[in-house]
Amino acid sequence: MSATSPSLPRAARALLARDLQLLWRRRGDAMQPALFAVLVVVMFALGLGGDPQSLAKAAAAVLWVAVLLAGLLSLDTLFRGDAEDGSLEQWILAPVPLAWLVGVRVFSHWLTTALPLLLITPLLGELLHLPRAQLPMLLASLALGTPLLGLLGAVVAALTVGMRRSGILVALLALPLYVPVLVFGAGSVALAAQGLDGTGALLYLGAGLAAAAVLAPLAAAAAIRISLP
Repeated sequence: MSATSPSLPRAARALLARDLQLLWRRRGDAMQPALFAVLVVVMFALGLGGDPQSLAKAAAAVLWVAVLLAGLLSLDTLFRGDAEDGSLEQWILAPVPLAWLVGVRVFSHWLTTALPLLLITPLLGELLHLPRAQLPMLLASLALGTPLLGLLGAVVAALTVGMRRSGILVALLALPLYVPVLVFGAGSVALAAQGLDGTGALLYLGAGLAAAAVLAPLAAAAAIRISLP
């Protein structure tokens, strides 16, 4: 164990650098989740008629749904490219734990897909007339919920990585796992809007994130070993 431990940071840096280089080459694809979230928010705003009061009431839930759907849009590509070019087989043969590489990939995926959504959330909140007093709670819930969604989605993506055209299947399998995160995330903002303490919902999200950070990479690594021929 001591012989492999020093290589863990190097493996993480190498994988992150590779992911960022590939992201730079596919800048258009990388912007799709953020553009999709903006499109969902705009469609909700148009569907609700542009009434500021109606938009303000539904703003937190709409933003949470937009972020969740944007995450589903890119979920199938989490391990797909590595499976097609043979990188996953190299991951299995690497002298570092497969779960460690999976965790690094989930982090890089969150960094390139969810973090931009967090950065533009204040602007989207203004579009939906979100009360500014609710913005800190919304950002806190998204900061805890989006990595949790990524970890849960990694398990589903790993289970289906050996299948072709599994995009709809990934969404169907991931949605039941995403519902509790959506309930607690949007619920914390709803409690804050009513003048109640939404810290309890954030604590549930934090506990779920801590558990998923330990268990999800292990489960995804086992699923990758099973799914690959």
